[in-house]
Amino acid sequence: YPTQYTTVTVPNFENRSNDRNVEFTLREALIKELEQRTPYKAVSGTGLSDTQLTGTVVNVDRTLLSRDATVGLPQEIEVTVTVDFQWRDQRTGKVIRSFRGLSSSGQFVPNRTVGEFGDDGVRLAVSRLASDIVSRMREDGW
Repeated sequence: YPTQYTTVTVPNFENRSNDRNVEFTLREALIKELEQRTPYKAVSGTGLSDTQLTGTVVNVDRTLLSRDATVGLPQEIEVTVTVDFQWRDQRTGKVIRSFRGLSSSGQFVPNRTVGEFGDDGVRLAVSRLASDIVSRMREDGW
């Protein structure tokens, strides 16, 4: 990771999808990944940080993967979250890293016996997406 930076502000991403609150889940996941995997400290307030990580949730898509053969109800669904993001140096305005169309997926089983809900698939996809974004903040891009 670039060593000239020490802090990152992560505001909520803009949400252009029809899924409400996915931007809040993504922000929490990004802060957790930044704190666990990078030398950077996540801080509140854009004036308090060296850098800022911003972006847009472009789409949240659900794809039916399988149906129960006996009753035809959905058995497994995949949720794919797609974002554009930009990591910017607050002092110079220079874009450090940016990426358009980064996607990640998570699956869930929408039935009462298993007890998973659509939010489980979104949380899994967002967690993977946060990990991918933080990985792309490295100097080698991974």
